[in-house]
Amino acid sequence: MKKRVLLLLLCAVLSLLFFPLTASADTGPKPSVKVSFKNLGDELCYATLISKTTSTGPASVWDGRDENARHNENESYSYSELNYKTWKAFVDYKDADGFYFLQCGWQINETKRLDWAYYPPEVFKILLYFPESNTFAVSKIYERYAFDSYFTVNMSGSVIAAVDRPEYTEETNSYNEIGITAEKSYNLIQEIISLAVRIAITVILETALALIFGYRKKKQLLLIFGVNAVTQLLLNISLNGVSLKSGYTEYVITYALLELAVFIAEAIIYSAFLDKLLSKPKRRGLCVIYAFCANACSLALGLALAKLIPVIF
Repeated sequence: MKKRVLLLLLCAVLSLLFFPLTASADTGPKPSVKVSFKNLGDELCYATLISKTTSTGPASVWDGRDENARHNENESYSYSELNYKTWKAFVDYKDADGFYFLQCGWQINETKRLDWAYYPPEVFKILLYFPESNTFAVSKIYERYAFDSYFTVNMSGSVIAAVDRPEYTEETNSYNEIGITAEKSYNLIQEIISLAVRIAITVILETALALIFGYRKKKQLLLIFGVNAVTQLLLNISLNGVSLKSGYTEYVITYALLELAVFIAEAIIYSAFLDKLLSKPKRRGLCVIYAFCANACSLALGLALAKLIPVIF
């Protein structure tokens, strides 16, 4: 009995650590915009999404104060991929439609992709900068079309043309830019890999937690492994379908309801079969506690990893 109480207290503490009583806009799944670039050359190139609004989440336009300049020559933002010169070029860029640079940018000539996985703009343009030729390439206006929005830009011929484009001048107050076009796309292979990784992490964690709860027999572990594999597969497939058709609010509501459904399903199955497999007296209370703790811990770990490795989530 003491062991059960200790286990319950441990899981309660873990839940409080990851789900504080105060509301936090930083927890939970986040939308993303992912752009792949085909036929992009090796010339040094940086990319960003310029926004219709002046801020989104923690990203915002520069307020003119040196300490808030988000480039890697500022000690507070040493993690930034933008050096001062590149950051300044983006800051000085004047968009014809009045879109804003939110001080987030990435070098893409090696990766050939831009991943804005933490509060990307809702309405945006894709903006590229080539420092060697001091040239910009900009797209038309796009909107996020799903919780995770994928786009592909074919740069065939654009980089060569970019070298000959004139720079911005204060006299003309305009750029003679390259126009690039993005197409909606969906990276099925990446989604399958991400799905497999998420399921593997969940199954391993919940199976390990089962050992702590005393479920150590082969038949019990196989049942837990199988139930988790099936529920997580159905959960993630359902969420992927919702992410393609719905917005952020619908996704979060569905996510919460499906997590609750998974907990209920697992609690029922474990209560009915975990102890029956070994012809032991049924301990329904412990099975329900295990199902709750296992799902709470896996959800908490998922939220933590979503920040550290957003590409998987």
